[in-house]
Amino acid sequence: MKRGKFIVFEGIDGAGLTTQANLLEKALKKAGYKVVLTKEPTNGLIGGLIRACLKNEWKTSLLSLQLLFAADRAHHLEKEILPALKKGKIVICDRYLLSTIAYGMISLEKEWLKFINSKFLQPDLTILLDLSVEVSLKRIKLSRFGAELFEKKEELRKVRKNYLKLAKEFPNVYVIDASRSIEEVHEEVKKLVNRVLKIRL
Repeated sequence: MKRGKFIVFEGIDGAGLTTQANLLEKALKKAGYKVVLTKEPTNGLIGGLIRACLKNEWKTSLLSLQLLFAADRAHHLEKEILPALKKGKIVICDRYLLSTIAYGMISLEKEWLKFINSKFLQPDLTILLDLSVEVSLKRIKLSRFGAELFEKKEELRKVRKNYLKLAKEFPNVYVIDASRSIEEVHEEVKKLVNRVLKIRL
């Protein structure tokens, strides 16, 4: 059986990752493809610990947090992503490896972050939804009550800059302007999936 394709959405908070991942899943299913939509941090035990830490429900060092992200990813790949790809399914993941590095680089060494993620599968396509920090913060305020650990203006600025640098360092990363309407971004996502992965939508 032909191996499936692995698509990842990345970007700062408020860029519309979850919305675009959901829309792409619907479009692919409508076109007859078998799709698995997933996310990181996962809904598993380790992912729950990470999310609770990001919401300040418990505290740990940033180094410890990044090791939890890596552990969550290793388990995610083993139990969900790789089995689905072996069955020929298309896997869409809302955040993955670049999130760890882009956010982690605020206070930890990039080379160490790359090293602890070096054994993980590279996506066939990473779609980086790029957005200004000002628009990001407006969207976050509209959609959420509490701000998460990384949702501070200066930090988001650094994270955005990190993402754009990493887009040039990692394979198969494409940047899309996420400041436009949901429909416009979705149309560009579909064109990109068509062009890069030869998937007809």
